[in-house]
Amino acid sequence: MSGTRRLVILALAVAVPMLLVATRGRAQVTNGEWRAYSGDKGSTKYSPLDQINEDTIGGLRIAWRQSGMPDELRSLFPDVEAPTNFEHTPLMVNGRLYMGTAVGRVAALDPTTGRVLWVDTPAQAAGAPPERGGSMRGLAYWTDGTDERILTLMGQYLVALNARTGERYADFGDGGRVDMTVGYDRAITGYRWRSAPIVVRDVIVMGGVPSPATDVLFERQLAPKEMPPDDIRGYDVRTGKLLWTFHVVPRPGEFGNETWQDDSWAYSGNSGVWSLMSADEELGYVYLPFETATGDYYGGTRPGDNLFAESIVCLDARTGERVWHYQVIHHGLWDYDLPAAPILVDIEVDGRPIKAVVQVSKQAYAYVFDRVTGEPVWPIEERPVPRGEVPGEWYAPTQPVPTKPPPFDQQGVSEDDLIDFTPELKAEALEIVNRFNYGPLYMPPEVLGTPKGKEGTILQPGTNGGANWNGAAFDPETDILYVPSAHMPTVIGLVKSEHPESTLPWVKKGGIELEGPRGLPVPFKPPYSRLVAMDLNEGEILWSVANGDGLRNHPAFEGLDVGPVGTPSRLSPLATQSLVFLGESSDTGVGVPRGGGGRMFRAFDKASGKIVWEMELPAGTSGVPMTYMAAGKQYIVVAVSGRGHPGELVALALP
Repeated sequence: MSGTRRLVILALAVAVPMLLVATRGRAQVTNGEWRAYSGDKGSTKYSPLDQINEDTIGGLRIAWRQSGMPDELRSLFPDVEAPTNFEHTPLMVNGRLYMGTAVGRVAALDPTTGRVLWVDTPAQAAGAPPERGGSMRGLAYWTDGTDERILTLMGQYLVALNARTGERYADFGDGGRVDMTVGYDRAITGYRWRSAPIVVRDVIVMGGVPSPATDVLFERQLAPKEMPPDDIRGYDVRTGKLLWTFHVVPRPGEFGNETWQDDSWAYSGNSGVWSLMSADEELGYVYLPFETATGDYYGGTRPGDNLFAESIVCLDARTGERVWHYQVIHHGLWDYDLPAAPILVDIEVDGRPIKAVVQVSKQAYAYVFDRVTGEPVWPIEERPVPRGEVPGEWYAPTQPVPTKPPPFDQQGVSEDDLIDFTPELKAEALEIVNRFNYGPLYMPPEVLGTPKGKEGTILQPGTNGGANWNGAAFDPETDILYVPSAHMPTVIGLVKSEHPESTLPWVKKGGIELEGPRGLPVPFKPPYSRLVAMDLNEGEILWSVANGDGLRNHPAFEGLDVGPVGTPSRLSPLATQSLVFLGESSDTGVGVPRGGGGRMFRAFDKASGKIVWEMELPAGTSGVPMTYMAAGKQYIVVAVSGRGHPGELVALALP
């Protein structure tokens, strides 16, 4: 295995000076810190720490808890509680744990106790309300060896903080902040992004979603075809100066403009990054997962393949120039945004070492590319897909299908996918799905009430995955990818818009639900969530196991020995030297069905998928777990939240 090609030196005490080891093209911190949202800029969610292992994990206990709304901020915001879907993951650098709070202010914590060391307290004009933003999924850290900065979003403003003191830099942007609504070619009124910035070679790379000038909401009945593009922008980390802009909807003369037929580039938008990003510091490249273009389920107003929507895009971080791209869906009609950070992996295929990048997707594919050239590691074939009958729609005749690795969850719907523990359950499930339009992956949405449209089209995986923003974890010692997957379909049906200002002729009808027989969450065979181990040297699945058993005692299974069925969840993993950690998601998570989610937090054996330990947390897991060493002790910290449980960070450690 590739682990024989590498020596990793692990410093287990904070007294050991920081040691950076070049790990196949990426600088990896090995003194037990967590310097980037996913552990490193390659988004591996991996740490070589091993104090908590299969032999010691039985002693794991809650070491401290800290609210997503620390007491130190409550005097300024007495009526604000932490969100009940608190998706934050902190950073740990140089003996401080950095967290974003419910109001967007950054707090530095003592990593051994959770005690607040400082909070961001910007100056404010007399009589003005205190500055606030919203809860972010993550932060970014940068240093040149002398200066240390924490980068975050405060509402629509990019802010740089001194990592030691929490003070803002007055010479960063305009008075200490950069207004992210400034610089777009089309008029906008706002900007939103909940993911973490990323810094590559002293350039802050920002995605995000600008709001249209008309203040319309992209909703079921008011659906505009006109939306601003989610352009990608790069800023100087020291000054906040805008360095470059990458047009996600290409302009005339730019590569890809011809894929927006009938001049639809002029008014179409979205198509950028709402999720997380990755970077290779050695190459100076940033890797971006792009979303669907305007009109998630109807694209007749944007005929063509629509680059760069639903593409993985590699940019030179210094210039913003495109290095390579690969569009994984042409002319998307399924809201299959690329939802997670691409993961940088160094693998060996047929004896050849490859600097690769893997992109997990909502539709349960793992696309693997050479991250230098963009060439697929294994062939990706253009295969015919079904054509729909929606008036005015433009249909792509083929879609890219990876030949390896195989899908990590159910794709499409057939009778063979239906629950079949008893003939009666199978018959009830078949009766349910026959009310709908269904078939292979990429069945397009249809108009409700038509012979083909029926009561809606079943998308499996649904619009929440498969994989989602939670992503996957990669073990660089074994070259195994650990992918959590949610087994949750979505039903889409199109109707005429009745709103007089709508410029899309067909819009999604809300409220269509697909339940399983006798109150089960879906009509398909369990598990309802799973953890899948994938060998990226061979492009093969090693094992797939259910995560959780929350529905094993469901009345539909009475008298049946069904085994683990999984707890409906959207999940985030953490891989360490010996274990993979995975929770059950918050019951307030987007896309988690009624009765889904749970409070258990588990450790799985990396070789077999066997559960070796589990513990009930105060609420469901809602953020990506992280780990670090402090004062000679390994900690695992995870955000939890749920209905009736405002978000908090929970730290686990051995006694």
